[in-house]
Amino acid sequence: MRKTTLGVVIGNRGFFPAHLCEEGRKQILKVLEEEGFDVVVLPDTNSPGGSVESLAEAKACGDLFRANRDRIDGILITLPNFGDERANANSVRFAGLDVPVLVHAFNDDSKRMTIADRRDSFCGKMSTCNNLRQYGIKFSLTTLHTVNPDNESFRSDLRKFGATCRTVRALRKARLGAIGARPTAFKTVRYSEKLLEQSGISVDTLDLSEVLGWANKLNSSDSAVKEKLDRIREYTDTKGIPDESLDKMARLGVAIDTWATDQEIDATAIQCWTALEEFYGVVPCTLMSMMSNSLMASACETDVAGVVGMYALQCASGMPSALLDWNNNYGTDPDKAVVFHCSNLPKSVFNEQKMDYQEIIAGTVGKENTYGTIVGRMRASSFTYCRISTDDYNGRIVAYVGEGELTNDLLNTFGGYGVVKVPELQKLLRYICENGFEHHVAFNLSESAEAVNEAFSKYMGWDTYWHAG
Repeated sequence: MRKTTLGVVIGNRGFFPAHLCEEGRKQILKVLEEEGFDVVVLPDTNSPGGSVESLAEAKACGDLFRANRDRIDGILITLPNFGDERANANSVRFAGLDVPVLVHAFNDDSKRMTIADRRDSFCGKMSTCNNLRQYGIKFSLTTLHTVNPDNESFRSDLRKFGATCRTVRALRKARLGAIGARPTAFKTVRYSEKLLEQSGISVDTLDLSEVLGWANKLNSSDSAVKEKLDRIREYTDTKGIPDESLDKMARLGVAIDTWATDQEIDATAIQCWTALEEFYGVVPCTLMSMMSNSLMASACETDVAGVVGMYALQCASGMPSALLDWNNNYGTDPDKAVVFHCSNLPKSVFNEQKMDYQEIIAGTVGKENTYGTIVGRMRASSFTYCRISTDDYNGRIVAYVGEGELTNDLLNTFGGYGVVKVPELQKLLRYICENGFEHHVAFNLSESAEAVNEAFSKYMGWDTYWHAG
């Protein structure tokens, strides 16, 4: 994953000490480098610390950011002293990037409150935020109103802001691939392609007959097929799986990979039952697991809105996402539930996993046609979950997001599964049902709910419920 790049605005007001801008620049850039960010910032040759105060300096900053628009994921306004609220807001306005903005202010030292060292950043931050609000510029805030850059609270804020920036940037230019129609029996995964498009999310479709036609034209002796077969065997334990089934998976995988590469697809949603099983003779679960594990999220049952959530969590955390069912109660504990899919989960979420046949569908189409599922118990971990849905009746995108814990509670079943504990789970389930959300939910073994909520609600403009328990 490439480094997140921030445009940095160093605010200054002339009747406050300019040396604070020079010192502040060094401190903030040092922390940004340590936290793995790239920066775009004015040179320190024309103003103290490369700060902005005048109209000319704000224009220069805006020009610099605009020239680096393909690099910049977000903007950090930092206030070593009070700062000029007009210059701070103008720098963002003149850049015209429409990226997330974080406002930061330095602490004053109560022992150094003379005219030579007093910052008044505490007050200046309010003025800057006021002007940003007047300009219609959306912005984020640090947890503490003022905080020094080397404080862990600020470092944590930076990491969360970086996750928000990555999520927003990715969603606004996402290209999704929908392979096959939704399963007829699953009206629950219907969605509005047009509403997604309004947020910058495009969907390219591929008829299942096309991908199967390409797969059938490939020969087992083709180098790409051989390579794919090797990767499948390296990826998971294939003991007991017929060679014919593995060959079919390899050919199908090459066909999907070729199309996705040609169309520059970021994530996929695939019709996984029952046409593939009946007319080709395998399930695509392993292939989807491999894609998700390599950070190309893939959702089953042609759940396009579901893969948006998977992709968002992946971008925020840099880790693979899964799509699961909120599946069952766990005993009588109101805050615990069973999560499950049959499964195409990325192998990184498991303690142990192997390839097997898909037990649910096998009863209808025959065991011999359902090899290729990845089965195992999800490992204990904290996790973030979210769900995106298109509210067609009201012409909007809605979402929910929260965090929980995968436990080691006893459970013996099939597919990909785990037991979760979510604070106030019954409240969440009521919200899901009352608001008509789907039974699918995106999972990611990270703690990124706050960053994702900020991306969805503030910068994407989606009506988002953050279930904080």
